[in-house]
Amino acid sequence: MSTPSNMFDLTGKTALITGGATGIGLAIAKAFVQHGARVLVGSRTQANVDKAAAELDALRNDSGDDPVAAGLSIDVSNTASVERGVKRAVDLFGGLHILVNSAGIMCKKPTFELAADEFNNLYDIHVTGALRASQAAGHIFREQHDGCIINICSISSFVDLTQVAAYAAAKNGLLGLTRSLANEWAAHGIRTNGVAPGFIPTDINRKMIEGTDRGRRIIEHTPMARFGTSDEIAGAAVYLASPAGSFVNGHTIVVDGGYLASGIGDSVAPWTTES
Repeated sequence: MSTPSNMFDLTGKTALITGGATGIGLAIAKAFVQHGARVLVGSRTQANVDKAAAELDALRNDSGDDPVAAGLSIDVSNTASVERGVKRAVDLFGGLHILVNSAGIMCKKPTFELAADEFNNLYDIHVTGALRASQAAGHIFREQHDGCIINICSISSFVDLTQVAAYAAAKNGLLGLTRSLANEWAAHGIRTNGVAPGFIPTDINRKMIEGTDRGRRIIEHTPMARFGTSDEIAGAAVYLASPAGSFVNGHTIVVDGGYLASGIGDSVAPWTTES
């Protein structure tokens, strides 16, 4: 039984994190390691996952010699690649208990100009890619009647932004997949939840929101009057993966500084002055 002192302990757990070499995925991987988990990070570029694995191993909180992290080139658009990632985690660390679907890409352009192939590519990475990984890990989770899937959704799963129709549609699809798996797979001991970051500058969106009019309007609509950080998303993932979240299933935690709650209130625009 968990006690208050170990409610967030992940010792003995192994996590596979797609898109885990940079940004939000890497922040989650670091938090998992710091809470005792072993982590396999996946990304398409081997150099990136090797660098991430070295950073993670340096965070270990024990005196052992065995690595607590490893990296593997994983392409979530390829079923065989995802299955290799699951097998690698099991072979290296002796099991698999947590899957984080964090792999993602962006496409910003007017929707009149959006090609069907571009739309389908985003859907394939964000939604079908998450399905591929969930199925591959789910076979392990079903056999042991224990597993946790965390899908990285988005503020765009709930509200619309202009010129990112493919991304928003994909993140809406991922939200639906989260609920579907939670409903169907709970009987196999598998919990499925999501985390929906608000506006977090990362490699895929930084040019869109930092120093831009779009970014200014986002901050104006955010009660906390700032962007978030990747580290601020990681805490929600630790909660969902740990004993503290053991009865949470089918939900998506929004971490957005109050963006969704914001209506008409006092202005938090950077140019506002007190009267």
